[in-house]
Amino acid sequence: MNRRRALVSVFRKDGIIDLCRHLVSLGYDVVSTGGTARHLAGSGIPVTPVEDVTGFPEILDGRVKTLHPLVHGAILFRRDLEEHVEEARSQGMFPIDLVAVNLYPFAETATRSGVADGDVIEMIDIGGPSMVRAAAKNHASVTVLVEPEDYPLVLEEIARDGDTSPATRRRLAARAFEHCAAYDAAVATYLHRDSGKTFPPVWLPVYRHVADLRYGENPHQRAARYREPSPAAGTVMAATVLQGKQLSYNNYLDLDAAWRLAAEFDAPTAVVVKHTNPCGVASAADLESAYVAAREADPTSAFGSIVALNRDLDAATAREITSTFVEAVIAPSVDPEAREVLAGRKNLRLLHTGGAAPGAGRADREFRLISGGLLLQDADTDPGDGNWRVVTQRHPTDEERQALAFAWKVVRHVRSNAIVYARPDRTLGIGAGQMSRVDSARLGVEKARSPLQGAVLASDAFFPFRDSVDNASGAGVAAIIQPGGSIRDEEVIAAADEGNMAMIFTGVRHFRH
Repeated sequence: MNRRRALVSVFRKDGIIDLCRHLVSLGYDVVSTGGTARHLAGSGIPVTPVEDVTGFPEILDGRVKTLHPLVHGAILFRRDLEEHVEEARSQGMFPIDLVAVNLYPFAETATRSGVADGDVIEMIDIGGPSMVRAAAKNHASVTVLVEPEDYPLVLEEIARDGDTSPATRRRLAARAFEHCAAYDAAVATYLHRDSGKTFPPVWLPVYRHVADLRYGENPHQRAARYREPSPAAGTVMAATVLQGKQLSYNNYLDLDAAWRLAAEFDAPTAVVVKHTNPCGVASAADLESAYVAAREADPTSAFGSIVALNRDLDAATAREITSTFVEAVIAPSVDPEAREVLAGRKNLRLLHTGGAAPGAGRADREFRLISGGLLLQDADTDPGDGNWRVVTQRHPTDEERQALAFAWKVVRHVRSNAIVYARPDRTLGIGAGQMSRVDSARLGVEKARSPLQGAVLASDAFFPFRDSVDNASGAGVAAIIQPGGSIRDEEVIAAADEGNMAMIFTGVRHFRH
């Protein structure tokens, strides 16, 4: 009963050889299972197969190998209770003092393209979580390890003090239960995904801590960055930072807003964002021209902005970016000459997504925390372009339709109340976040640096009155796109007809609060 033992059963083998070699040198016996036991033995580490402990072979293709009282009793019995110690001794249990386990790669398997459902189900680990939970419950006496990064600290403490400290065991127990909770959440999410459009009775998002941030939206607020266990390529959280200062909380919000909007376009497109609102968006035959047009839509707001590009960043575009102050740039990739150009801007944050285009890994649902809970909704992925209906006497020209389509893509990403003035390839003026729609419409006109004669207007929701339409007509706007649905739609349509404007109803609203 005085001999110290470690039970080791890991799918990910990184670090396990060094861990066990050092444990043996510190006087531990190592008990292990299947592939882990063979891996250790192949490296010359003395190891006892778990079936030699239980007296029972692995069965059912390995589904059952550690589910045995001589394993779980050896982990769970209380060392401070004499009756537990005596019962363990009478049952032939040898105490297990350290458990190193990581689980089958369920999430990785479930997200792999083309994998069969049966193969995913086989990745639901049973024995692993059982051992982890048992060791974590009995952390007063047992050390539990689920992450290789914790191996060195544990070895250092054992070598120095003869055992891990109670504080370390408690911290590792919390980490173990987090590990199991994340695993169970992934399984539940997978099994629930075929339940149609219904929302799950318990929503189980899992995000892992990556790093603390310098501060939150303001210096007096603490902040940290978390990511999905396996964020998809093409997401901001999976992007690689190539240079620049540490990204801030606000930088991440703006990068995500810009990157989501860049995903709307197929042609080379640049998006310039400030405080999560686009201040300029443009498409062109080449990225440099697109960026210049986007920046010049509102050059005042573009100072200190975030830029998203849906094409690989080239040197010509990089030189244009250096002509003004930009906080951060994200692109699918950055060519070597462009990196050289931007290297002189040491504070400029530069990110790339490894060639993945914006839009990859887009979430199907999104949530917002409120006091006492959260709100969950489907992501706004419906552009509403399948039910467009012309409601005015005049129909839009082909050029106006192109401009309306462009503006409608942008307005979905502008804070409500949202108004966008545009031409077929660029925004001209954007009114965002006003308490009244007429103020947003007016602000968009004021923001425009070029005449709006022949331009189009997009509104994220219906016009409650005709005033914004009358103002747009006075500014020279030729066509309008909006959801429709106001009790005064007839008045609004009449105002458009009086101004010889075309108007399209989409039937889809795009509030963004």
